[in-house]
Amino acid sequence: MAGAHCIHERWVRGEFAANIETALDLLWKRAGPSIPDWLPMRYISWLPTAYDVAARFTAQSDGQRRGRTNLYLILLDYSDRRGDDHGVYVGMSRYSPAQRFDQHKNGIRAAGSVLKRGIEVLTGPTLHLQHVKRSEAARIEVELASALADAGIHVEGGH
Repeated sequence: MAGAHCIHERWVRGEFAANIETALDLLWKRAGPSIPDWLPMRYISWLPTAYDVAARFTAQSDGQRRGRTNLYLILLDYSDRRGDDHGVYVGMSRYSPAQRFDQHKNGIRAAGSVLKRGIEVLTGPTLHLQHVKRSEAARIEVELASALADAGIHVEGGH
């Protein structure tokens, strides 16, 4: 866990990509089973931007009541196109982000972009957007997708 936090901190501070890739490889070799699911498995140049953008969003709550809807981001592979090799899908579901990703990849209510290009769930940027009311999640999903696109990230979903 400490190694994951260190790598994540270097990543968010703009460490050179080759250094992050090397550190991720070492972490997976030495401590694979203990790696938290919020740490991505590969280097993504715009990850710090995704954290910054997602951090601007919060769910309105009325007292202690929370919802059952989770917002999530899925990393998409665009290596067959020009420009950035990665994009992101923005979605919401009553299922956990990992369960919903598995559903997409198995063709269950799947978005075509995730079915074809989905690589992994990017859990970290939306950790604070879990268990929100559905109406709030619907609002945040649209606004988050728009904000990520405005930040220069190729976005799918978010409707």
